[in-house]
Amino acid sequence: MTTELTRLSSMVPALRSGVLRVDKPAGLTSHDVVAAARAALGTRRIGHTGTLDPFATGLLLLCLGRGTRLAEYLLDLPKTYVARARLGVSTDTDDVTGEVVSTSEQWRDYSAATVAAAFRAQLGERLQVPPAYSAKKVGGERLYRRARRGEPVTAPPVAVRIYRIEALAFDLPEVEFEVECSSGTYVRAIARDVGAELGCGAHLIRLRRTRIGPHTVGQAVTLEGLRDPAALEAAWVSPLAALAHLPLVRVEGEAAERLGHGATVRAPAGAPAAGLVAVASGAELLAVAEAADGTLRPRKVLAGE
Repeated sequence: MTTELTRLSSMVPALRSGVLRVDKPAGLTSHDVVAAARAALGTRRIGHTGTLDPFATGLLLLCLGRGTRLAEYLLDLPKTYVARARLGVSTDTDDVTGEVVSTSEQWRDYSAATVAAAFRAQLGERLQVPPAYSAKKVGGERLYRRARRGEPVTAPPVAVRIYRIEALAFDLPEVEFEVECSSGTYVRAIARDVGAELGCGAHLIRLRRTRIGPHTVGQAVTLEGLRDPAALEAAWVSPLAALAHLPLVRVEGEAAERLGHGATVRAPAGAPAAGLVAVASGAELLAVAEAADGTLRPRKVLAGE
């Protein structure tokens, strides 16, 4: 094992720092995927940027080495899913892993057009009630812990945004759909709410995350590929590329050196007047900084790590 890890590290040294796109299989938690990556790559310094439920599959972004310090800037990227809902059956978890709480044959009265309209009604900004069995914290405790104890769970609604939603295929009572949404949106809650809109109930039976910001699951490595240097390299993203959604500011010379030591520097011509920026020198990410008043104030320095 040690020999294999040494071989991987020497062939793909960049994997020690950056972001790795991984395709999570069904049946594992996101933490299981992190554990598998730690074992395969021989490093403990790995974290993820948002979980997937165990029954779900698809894209996870794992942060490696100094890339773990970038996680907070990746959490809010929009996410895209392809999912399948089953009308006429509601469960206590709003997905296929839960216990059935109600059934209805009312879905038989609906046309595909009626069902598609119920999905489109989810579009835009809305207040969404998180599922009772979710990791959302209320009063400092995860909701699922209270639900498992049999306690009544009433989660306060959370503001989410659904940028795009489309019913792709109908095999009623099942419907396949695609949704692009803000971070923090529960796709199983979308299925639940569509069922409520139709009056027949519904739950999610399949979920696959296909995109996080600019990153796609087609660029990801499988767990089996974690020991394949070529597959790892193809799925790896440099710290600078990982922040491509932030405005880029380049500095050189004395300004780069000072900023690399945590000092505020004068912003170069053309830099944004305000907001977070990624600051680079050459191909290296030096820092994430706040542009304000003609200066760059480091929020997180990565140079030299």
